Amino acid sequence: MTLMEMEIERQSNPVDMIEFVAASNDWTFERSGEDEIAMTVEGRWTDYHVSFSWMEEFEALHLACAFDIKIPDARVNEVIRLLSHVNGQVLMGHFDVWRQEDVVIFRQSLLLAGGAEPNNQQVEVLLSSALDACESYYQAFQFVVWSGMEAKAAMEAVLFETVGEC
Repeated sequence: MTLMEMEIERQSNPVDMIEFVAASNDWTFERSGEDEIAMTVEGRWTDYHVSFSWMEEFEALHLACAFDIKIPDARVNEVIRLLSHVNGQVLMGHFDVWRQEDVVIFRQSLLLAGGAEPNNQQVEVLLSSALDACESYYQAFQFVVWSGMEAKAAMEAVLFETVGEC
């Protein structure tokens, strides 16, 4: 028997922890199934649609965070170029284009192999790091999709730091 064939019995569904954290923070959520929960989180630039899914076969808690930027066909290639620039800057998780809806999503997973249980701090960090990444690069996606900017210029615009005093 290999390690991958060992059956580990889980004490609880990891999505239950997400529900607990959401309820503790007074976040509005919808439990669409045993292994999935969705919520909308208000950001500085837009509202983010966040879903957590328990993927039993991988023992991973998957987070997907989408924002409302519908990508016109004419801008898809430039958005993909922007993704390569942005993903080179992101430490955990990655941005992707969800072609079914033509929107940008941020994806990240928490590996819970061997029956590990998530705690509320892990869940909060998973969500906050995803929201931080989305907030950091949302405007770059806006610049490329709606302003017609090239990916490199959009990245330079959002990474520009003001230094000095008034």
